[in-house]
Amino acid sequence: MALYCIGDLQGCLSPFERLLAEIDFSPSRDTVYVLGDLVNRGPDSLGVLRRLMALGEAAQCLLGNHDLHLLALWQGVRKPGRHDTVQSILQAPDSERLLDWLRQRSMALHAHGWLMVHAGVLPQWSTAQTLMLAAEVEQALRSPDLKDFLSAMYGNAPSQWQADLEGPDRLRVIVNALTRLRFCTPDGQMDFTSSESAGNAPEGYLPWFEVPGRATRDTPMAFGHWSTLATETNHPAGLRQNTLPLDTGCVWGGCLTAARLGAKAGNFELIQVKCEQARKPGKGK
Repeated sequence: MALYCIGDLQGCLSPFERLLAEIDFSPSRDTVYVLGDLVNRGPDSLGVLRRLMALGEAAQCLLGNHDLHLLALWQGVRKPGRHDTVQSILQAPDSERLLDWLRQRSMALHAHGWLMVHAGVLPQWSTAQTLMLAAEVEQALRSPDLKDFLSAMYGNAPSQWQADLEGPDRLRVIVNALTRLRFCTPDGQMDFTSSESAGNAPEGYLPWFEVPGRATRDTPMAFGHWSTLATETNHPAGLRQNTLPLDTGCVWGGCLTAARLGAKAGNFELIQVKCEQARKPGKGK
């Protein structure tokens, strides 16, 4: 049995199929953890969702910001953007089945010693708290009030976690941290204005994983969302602050990367396939 984490697919079915072939993936034997942003920007988001759904329990998928955006389009609370490539899903004869499957996915997972999220966690959150807060969002996504939740999901405020937050404000902070976070202050104030590399943090901010005393620092973490990190670090042999960034910019013409997880938590081996450029680099990640 082999275990893998894979970074952002973003509708890039062909590289995903090539990567599965490269690792000789067998759904009867192996498990792949896909770290969110399954869809959008790439050429075949519909194919990606169908393929992941067909893998059954062998594919454990997280939700990223693009996946939540697709659910919001489905529920009619957002309009498509000019860079969106998910219309084929919304128009597909099996769209209801696919999107209902999507809303059942996780916001965070802790498996085989690894904490897995799409973007990041706030420095005050422990591993256990991260999972409990993720479960609050998952409950909202699976409830009959899905449309109400998605309608209130968007926005940058509050920008800081407080334990006494309630209702839409509470869920919005959790969603923003798990699916959008790159930079924050040491006390957890989030910034959403910059998507630069880790070395170009806004003044007063740090990459979330570099905050001193981060409560999850003793848990190996795998995450996606931040494609410039992989290029910047060139994937060193060890973890960066006990975290492993796995968005290697497939949709921008980079690579699609799988980390084969070792028997000991924190050990991994990287496998990559090159990707054709599906989108020009720019805003909208």
